[in-house]
Amino acid sequence: MTLRPLSDKVVVKLVEMEETTNSGIILASASQEKPQVAEVVAVGPGGMVDGNEVVMTVKVGDKVITSKYAGTEVKLNKEEYTIVRQSDILAIVE
Repeated sequence: MTLRPLSDKVVVKLVEMEETTNSGIILASASQEKPQVAEVVAVGPGGMVDGNEVVMTVKVGDKVITSKYAGTEVKLNKEEYTIVRQSDILAIVE
């Protein structure tokens, strides 16, 4: 099975970020906040959303920063994904 987003939706997979404190201690993912950096896995076609034309500006493979509590979490084939609106994506990481 695959996910194919509709309209202005984007499927992202959160990127596990290993974080190190100033003293060199590596923090376990359980002690960190939810990561906001994600990789785009699938992009909807855009089109008319709420009476406005939406042009998709992100593409598969982009690393993006999403709003902290945005989206719907989905588990498919033992992988966790988040489906967000393109407007919930704050920036593309280059």
